Amino acid sequence: MSERLTERLATDLDSGFAELVRVHGSTVRTYLHRLSGSAADAEDLGQEAFLRAYKALRSYSAERCRELRPRAWLLSIATNVWRNDVRTKSRRPVSAARLEDASDQWPEAGPGPEEVVARGAERERLGGALSRLPEHYRQAVVMRHVLGMSYAEVAEAQGRPVGTVKAQVSRGLVILRALLGPDAPDSEVRA
Repeated sequence: MSERLTERLATDLDSGFAELVRVHGSTVRTYLHRLSGSAADAEDLGQEAFLRAYKALRSYSAERCRELRPRAWLLSIATNVWRNDVRTKSRRPVSAARLEDASDQWPEAGPGPEEVVARGAERERLGGALSRLPEHYRQAVVMRHVLGMSYAEVAEAQGRPVGTVKAQVSRGLVILRALLGPDAPDSEVRA
Protein backbone atom coordinates (compact mmCIF):
# COMPACT_ATOMS: atom_id res chain seq x y z
CA MET A 1 0.00 0.00 0.00
CA SER A 2 2.77 2.42 0.94
CA GLU A 3 4.70 1.79 -2.28
CA ARG A 4 1.60 2.40 -4.37
CA LEU A 5 0.92 5.63 -2.47
CA THR A 6 4.46 6.93 -2.84
CA GLU A 7 4.40 6.07 -6.56
CA ARG A 8 1.20 8.10 -6.95
CA LEU A 9 2.81 11.00 -5.11
CA ALA A 10 5.79 10.79 -7.46
CA THR A 11 3.73 10.66 -10.68
CA ASP A 12 0.59 12.68 -9.88
CA LEU A 13 0.94 14.84 -6.78
CA ASP A 14 -2.66 16.01 -6.57
CA SER A 15 -4.17 12.55 -6.88
CA GLY A 16 -1.50 11.04 -4.65
CA PHE A 17 -1.99 13.72 -2.03
CA ALA A 18 -5.74 13.11 -1.90
CA GLU A 19 -4.96 9.44 -1.29
CA LEU A 20 -2.39 10.37 1.36
CA VAL A 21 -5.01 12.39 3.25
CA ARG A 22 -7.59 9.61 2.89
CA VAL A 23 -5.22 6.92 4.16
CA HIS A 24 -3.47 8.86 6.94
CA GLY A 25 -5.87 11.68 7.87
CA SER A 26 -7.47 9.81 10.74
CA THR A 27 -4.09 8.73 12.12
CA VAL A 28 -2.75 12.29 12.08
CA ARG A 29 -5.90 13.66 13.68
CA THR A 30 -5.96 10.98 16.39
CA TYR A 31 -2.30 11.62 17.17
CA LEU A 32 -2.82 15.37 17.39
CA HIS A 33 -5.98 14.93 19.47
CA ARG A 34 -4.05 12.85 22.02
CA LEU A 35 -1.21 15.37 22.11
CA SER A 36 -3.37 18.48 22.34
CA GLY A 37 -6.34 17.08 24.25
CA SER A 38 -8.75 18.97 21.99
CA ALA A 39 -10.64 17.77 18.91
CA ALA A 40 -10.89 21.35 17.62
CA ASP A 41 -7.15 21.89 17.97
CA ALA A 42 -6.47 18.51 16.40
CA GLU A 43 -8.60 19.50 13.41
CA ASP A 44 -6.78 22.82 12.95
CA LEU A 45 -3.34 21.32 13.52
CA GLY A 46 -4.10 18.43 11.17
CA GLN A 47 -5.03 20.82 8.40
CA GLU A 48 -1.83 22.78 9.00
CA ALA A 49 0.23 19.58 8.97
CA PHE A 50 -1.24 18.46 5.65
CA LEU A 51 -0.76 21.93 4.19
CA ARG A 52 2.91 21.81 5.14
CA ALA A 53 3.19 18.28 3.77
CA TYR A 54 1.72 19.35 0.44
CA LYS A 55 4.07 22.33 0.19
CA ALA A 56 7.03 20.07 0.93
CA LEU A 57 5.95 17.45 -1.60
CA ARG A 58 5.74 20.09 -4.34
CA SER A 59 9.48 20.64 -3.98
CA TYR A 60 10.42 16.94 -3.77
CA SER A 61 11.82 15.04 -6.70
CA ALA A 62 9.95 11.96 -7.91
CA GLU A 63 12.68 9.77 -6.45
CA ARG A 64 12.40 11.42 -3.03
CA CYS A 65 8.61 10.91 -3.11
CA ARG A 66 9.12 7.23 -3.84
CA GLU A 67 11.46 6.87 -0.85
CA LEU A 68 9.04 8.42 1.66
CA ARG A 69 7.58 6.49 4.55
CA PRO A 70 4.33 8.46 4.59
CA ARG A 71 3.00 7.75 8.09
CA ALA A 72 6.27 8.43 9.91
CA TRP A 73 6.91 11.49 7.74
CA LEU A 74 3.43 12.93 8.38
CA LEU A 75 3.63 12.32 12.12
CA SER A 76 6.99 14.08 12.21
CA ILE A 77 5.40 17.09 10.49
CA ALA A 78 2.37 16.89 12.83
CA THR A 79 4.67 16.84 15.87
CA ASN A 80 6.44 19.98 14.67
CA VAL A 81 3.13 21.72 13.96
CA TRP A 82 1.90 20.82 17.46
CA ARG A 83 5.14 22.03 19.10
CA ASN A 84 4.91 25.33 17.22
CA ASP A 85 1.30 25.71 18.36
CA VAL A 86 2.27 25.06 21.99
CA ARG A 87 5.02 27.68 21.74
CA THR A 88 2.65 30.20 20.16
CA LYS A 89 -0.05 29.60 22.77
CA SER A 90 2.42 30.04 25.59
CA ARG A 91 3.16 33.53 24.26
CA ARG A 92 -0.45 34.67 23.93
CA PRO A 93 -3.65 34.12 25.93
CA VAL A 94 -6.28 31.70 24.65
CA SER A 95 -9.66 33.17 23.74
CA ALA A 96 -12.85 31.69 25.20
CA ALA A 97 -14.00 30.63 21.73
CA ARG A 98 -10.83 28.54 21.33
CA LEU A 99 -11.60 26.64 24.50
CA GLU A 100 -14.81 25.20 23.10
CA ASP A 101 -14.24 21.76 21.67
CA ALA A 102 -15.74 21.36 18.19
CA SER A 103 -17.20 18.07 17.09
CA ASP A 104 -15.01 15.80 15.02
CA GLN A 105 -15.16 16.65 11.35
CA TRP A 106 -13.03 13.83 10.00
CA PRO A 107 -14.83 10.55 9.67
CA GLU A 108 -13.38 7.78 11.78
CA ALA A 109 -13.63 4.08 11.30
CA GLY A 110 -14.27 2.66 14.70
CA PRO A 111 -16.82 1.74 17.33
CA GLY A 112 -20.46 2.68 17.05
CA PRO A 113 -22.16 5.34 19.17
CA GLU A 114 -23.17 2.91 21.95
CA GLU A 115 -19.62 1.75 22.49
CA VAL A 116 -18.28 5.31 22.35
CA VAL A 117 -20.68 6.35 25.11
CA ALA A 118 -19.75 3.32 27.22
CA ARG A 119 -16.06 4.09 26.86
CA GLY A 120 -16.43 7.85 27.30
CA ALA A 121 -15.47 8.03 30.96
CA GLU A 122 -12.50 5.69 30.48
CA ARG A 123 -11.24 7.69 27.52
CA GLU A 124 -11.65 10.96 29.38
CA ARG A 125 -9.70 9.59 32.32
CA LEU A 126 -6.97 8.22 30.07
CA GLY A 127 -6.88 11.44 28.01
CA GLY A 128 -6.43 13.46 31.18
CA ALA A 129 -3.58 11.22 32.29
CA LEU A 130 -1.98 11.38 28.83
CA SER A 131 -2.10 15.17 28.89
CA ARG A 132 -0.14 15.14 32.15
CA LEU A 133 2.71 13.06 30.70
CA PRO A 134 5.88 14.92 29.72
CA GLU A 135 5.86 15.68 25.99
CA HIS A 136 8.50 13.14 24.89
CA TYR A 137 6.78 10.30 26.75
CA ARG A 138 3.32 11.32 25.52
CA GLN A 139 4.42 11.34 21.87
CA ALA A 140 6.08 7.93 22.12
CA VAL A 141 3.16 6.32 24.02
CA VAL A 142 0.53 7.74 21.64
CA MET A 143 2.43 6.64 18.52
CA ARG A 144 3.10 3.17 19.91
CA HIS A 145 -0.10 2.30 21.77
CA VAL A 146 -2.80 4.56 20.33
CA LEU A 147 -1.70 4.51 16.69
CA GLY A 148 -0.17 1.03 16.83
CA MET A 149 3.14 2.00 15.25
CA SER A 150 6.16 -0.26 15.56
CA TYR A 151 9.10 0.93 17.64
CA ALA A 152 11.06 1.40 14.40
CA GLU A 153 8.32 3.62 12.95
CA VAL A 154 8.14 5.70 16.14
CA ALA A 155 11.93 6.05 16.12
CA GLU A 156 11.85 7.21 12.50
CA ALA A 157 9.04 9.70 13.14
CA GLN A 158 10.84 11.14 16.17
CA GLY A 159 14.35 10.97 14.73
CA ARG A 160 15.56 8.96 17.74
CA PRO A 161 17.19 5.56 18.21
CA VAL A 162 14.85 2.60 18.72
CA GLY A 163 16.29 1.97 22.20
CA THR A 164 15.45 5.51 23.27
CA VAL A 165 11.89 5.11 22.00
CA LYS A 166 11.47 1.81 23.86
CA ALA A 167 12.66 3.47 27.07
CA GLN A 168 10.32 6.45 26.55
CA VAL A 169 7.32 4.18 25.95
CA SER A 170 8.18 2.05 28.98
CA ARG A 171 8.68 5.04 31.27
CA GLY A 172 5.59 6.73 29.88
CA LEU A 173 3.48 3.66 30.66
CA VAL A 174 4.88 3.52 34.22
CA ILE A 175 3.90 7.17 34.73
CA LEU A 176 0.46 6.57 33.20
CA ARG A 177 -0.15 3.66 35.55
CA ALA A 178 0.79 5.85 38.50
CA LEU A 179 -1.50 8.65 37.27
CA LEU A 180 -4.42 6.26 36.74
CA GLY A 181 -3.95 4.60 40.12
CA PRO A 182 -3.29 1.05 41.22
CA ASP A 183 -6.73 -0.21 40.17
CA ALA A 184 -6.31 0.73 36.49
CA PRO A 185 -6.44 -2.38 34.30
CA ASP A 186 -3.48 -2.87 31.97
CA SER A 187 -5.78 -2.64 28.93
CA GLU A 188 -6.85 0.88 30.00
CA VAL A 189 -3.25 2.04 30.18
CA ARG A 190 -2.52 0.75 26.67
CA ALA A 191 -5.77 2.02 25.08
